[in-house]
Amino acid sequence: MFDQLQSRLDKVLTAIRGEGKITESNIDIALRDVRRALLEADVNYKVAKSFINLVKEKSKGHKVFTSIKPGEQFVKLLKDELTNFLGGEVDNSDFCKKKPSIILLSGLQGSGKTTTSVKLAYYLKNKKNRNSLLIAADLQRPAAIEQLQILASEQNIEVFSLKNSQDPVDVVKKGIEYSKTKSFDSVIIDTAGRLHIDNLLMDEIKNIRDISKPNEILYVADSMTGQDAVNSAIEFNNLLDITGIILTKLDGDSRGGAALSLRECTKKPIKFIGTGESIKSLDGFHPERMASRILGMGDIISLVEKAEQSFDKDVAISSAKRLKEGLFTFEDYKSQIQQIKKMGSLSSLMSMVPGFSKIKKNINLNEDEFKWVEAIINSMTKKERVSPEIINGSRRKRIATGSGRTVQEVNTLIKQFNQMKIMIKKMKNKKNMNLPFNFG
Repeated sequence: MFDQLQSRLDKVLTAIRGEGKITESNIDIALRDVRRALLEADVNYKVAKSFINLVKEKSKGHKVFTSIKPGEQFVKLLKDELTNFLGGEVDNSDFCKKKPSIILLSGLQGSGKTTTSVKLAYYLKNKKNRNSLLIAADLQRPAAIEQLQILASEQNIEVFSLKNSQDPVDVVKKGIEYSKTKSFDSVIIDTAGRLHIDNLLMDEIKNIRDISKPNEILYVADSMTGQDAVNSAIEFNNLLDITGIILTKLDGDSRGGAALSLRECTKKPIKFIGTGESIKSLDGFHPERMASRILGMGDIISLVEKAEQSFDKDVAISSAKRLKEGLFTFEDYKSQIQQIKKMGSLSSLMSMVPGFSKIKKNINLNEDEFKWVEAIINSMTKKERVSPEIINGSRRKRIATGSGRTVQEVNTLIKQFNQMKIMIKKMKNKKNMNLPFNFG
């Protein structure tokens, strides 16, 4: 997430932290480099200029640089202003508070609206105990309705669609009527992707808005498209008066320009972010936390929240108890992997760890490794998982053949496991070895 921008800003912040005294000259140099980093990340030129001017103006006050560590104070100032640009204090507690609530999704083709609509329904179901109906109003893209139905059925979410209909306005009208008969408390309308220059399709979504009278009109933006997403969002906002933004694909190779520009250019809040392919990977947007991530400071709060939401409490407590006793087997190893996978993509999780941007080049985050590790463990007998010391040469060959991996990979895994076991034994006698997350 924001790899390029993080890397550039990290160099700037490292340099300014090393200054024993902050002067107007080194502030100018730092802000010049920050401005360059923002532009390279595809941040809107006017937004970047405005941001730099604000930071520079606040940096002029002599009180700003009277602390023992003036460099750190400048970093704090940068973070505060970045937080403000991303929206300042954002409160999603009122989202869909009204029952029933109608949510209209809009945006360009390929922005991920269909997947996002199911993610949003899942979010409302699990976070707010809402029963949502999805209306399949994307009649432009082949198989769009089928995709929506497949994704929704996996989560037991109902989809309303009309066979052979060519009129999305009529689909929406009848879908809302249907929702009233079934007492749904939320309705999410998945619309076709459209260019803001396509007058016919823009009139169509305007008609959908007028007939549905939505409580929320959300613009779904692909974070990897940069300025294209920003320019389109402005036009969609001018036509529909959107109430918020959902940023998708933040787990990809995003330069960050859209995230930093959208809110400032539209004056509408970013409400949710998509951070992976999983239906669970839709999170509420927190400007301060995102500012911390962009500046390489991590986001421990979100990491803990994800863990508490995803981890099986009983499994976590059982694992913690075993670790305290110095016990660790391949069954424990496999269980931990499965727990981590529930939290989302590995790259997204690691971006929440403070300082990770500095060491990530030296770490392999290939998520496929989880698959082959599980394959190797599954190829072991129950006795081998519990007592790994019995795994000799012939057993290693059998495990490799059964898992479809090489003997070398089996050897590597066993070596890693033994190293972890040694570390756990060393921790056994340490005081205050508690659960890393509060499970009640």
